[in-house]
Parts: sequence; C-alpha cells; structure tokens
Amino acid sequence: MRLREIVFGAAVAAAVRAAASLGLADALGDAPATADDLARATGAQPRALRRLLTALASHGLFTETEDGRFAHTDMSRLLREDAPGSLKHIALWCTEPWTWQAWPRLDDAVRTGREVFPDVFGKGFFDYLHTEGGDSARVFDRAMTASSRQAAADLAEYVDMTGIARVADIGGGQGHVLAGLLEKHPGLHGTLLDLPAVVAGCDPRLRDGGALASRATLVPGDCRQAIPVQADLYIIKNILEWDDDSTRATLANVMAAAEPGARVLVIENLVDDSPSMRFTTAMDLLLLMNVGGAKHTRASMSALMTQAGLTLGEIRPVNPYLHAFEAVVAG
Repeated sequence: MRLREIVFGAAVAAAVRAAASLGLADALGDAPATADDLARATGAQPRALRRLLTALASHGLFTETEDGRFAHTDMSRLLREDAPGSLKHIALWCTEPWTWQAWPRLDDAVRTGREVFPDVFGKGFFDYLHTEGGDSARVFDRAMTASSRQAAADLAEYVDMTGIARVADIGGGQGHVLAGLLEKHPGLHGTLLDLPAVVAGCDPRLRDGGALASRATLVPGDCRQAIPVQADLYIIKNILEWDDDSTRATLANVMAAAEPGARVLVIENLVDDSPSMRFTTAMDLLLLMNVGGAKHTRASMSALMTQAGLTLGEIRPVNPYLHAFEAVVAG
C-alpha cells in the first residue's frame, strides 16, 4: 500500500498546488465551512472541490468534521498567505509546470551525473527562468524570499555574536540574514556580497535610505572570483552546492580575505543526519536535474572546509532542515 501511495505522489503534489492556486486555505477561516461555501469563495465547482478536499484531508491537509464541513489543520494553515512561515509560495514553486517535464528525466540525470534541464528546455535553468519562465520567475522569487526570511529569523536566534563587530553575508541574495542580524544587534556592522543584479534588488532595509543602511555595505561581486571583505564572521548559506570546484574557490577566497581568528559559518541542507531527509533528498535530486549540483553530507562539507585550511568546530542544527558548520581561520 505504501508503494502505491508513493507512485501516486504526483497526485498529492498536484492537489497541494491546486489548493494553493485556488487560495483554498485563505478562503477557509477559523470556522469550518462546507465545500459549497468554499466553492463560492474560490470560484470552483462544488463537487470537484469536495473531491479535492477529501484527497487533501487524507494527507492531513484540512480535516472533515462529522457534519461534512471542512476545517483547518496545522499543515493546511501553512498554505495561507498570511500564515507565519507560510509555505504557499514554496508549494507553488516546487510544482511549477516545468517541474512536471523535468522529473521524468531523472533517470537520465542519474545515468550521466549531470543536469538534464538544458536537454529539455534548450537552455540553462536560470537563463530559461529569467527569459522564458514568465510567472515561474516571479513564483521563484516569492518562494526564495519566503524561505530566506524564515531561515534568517532562525539564524538570528542561533548565531552567537559575542565579540563580533563586523559580519559578511557571502552570496547572501537579498540580504535577509544580514538584515536580521543587524536588527537584533544594534552595534553590528555588516556587508552583503552577491552578483550585481542581486545586490541591486536587496532588502530595502539595507539600501540607501533604509533603516539599516548606515550599518550595511553592499558589495557587488562573485564570491567564486574574489571576496574583498574583511569581517569577524563570514556567513555562507546554501551556495556551496553547485560543484566542488566552485566551493573550493569560494572557501579559498574567504581564507585569502579573512584575518586569523575570524569565524566562518557555513549553513547547508544535509542529505544525511537530518530529520528532514525526505525534503532535503528531494531538493538534492532537483538540484541534480536543474544545474548538476548536489546537497552535502556532513562528511563532504567537513572535508571541503578542512581542505581549505579552516579549523572545523561544531556542526549543529539551526532548524529541522538546516545545519551550521562552525569554523575558524587558523592563525
């Protein structure tokens, strides 16, 4: 029975996508509602919507009451736009139309060990996303923003900033991690380094006129080429997963820039020793298909950091799907 459920996994993903696209969780308030009520609120056909709700409820998204109405569960609330830690945009991103074309080529990716996205769409993943992806690019941006904000909040609580006056967010995207740390620690100064177009669209709090701009420096650049930043703490989150050569280059550039005693914090999803194995291994396979990258194991990330000359310390979970590798630049 479990194998039958697994091979119909696409139906579950499609049902979640339909719920998110219809705004079903947003339409359902605190009080249970009938399928007819929800159909009117979402513009759906009542009988078909009941079938969707029944399927979702069998997986713990929504629950059906004894009188035939439907109510929220903890999981279904996460599909609400206004929910703390909302996964609505993540759910849409992971089920975008292009994913249904890419997944059937997973066997080719496993045979060759390389990405298959260009074979399917005629160009690289990010090139396609930003030239032909249309709404998918906007869904991607919203999903990454939602994910980054949640991770930034968790990291702000996790990181021990004792003795840290300057922090560098390397390849930090929109800078949510940096902004979160600057807000939590009023005496802290920080630098965001990422590609020029990414830095240009960073968190408004960090830009000129923003609430944190006086303590933030924005540096456009490629961390694989150079890291012209000195800091007491370097944070590198979820960017050491493309290939080992670029990882080695980035870590070498940190070593070249950092002063002895500087701390380096590498944040990654692991495909071992993690309570979110089903999630992280799925992301790992998607990464393989899209760009030929790979998520790390505890051993593989530790080896690359040690080879770079870092003195590796503790490896600890930040939340159920992120681990922090703590290291120091040797004197």
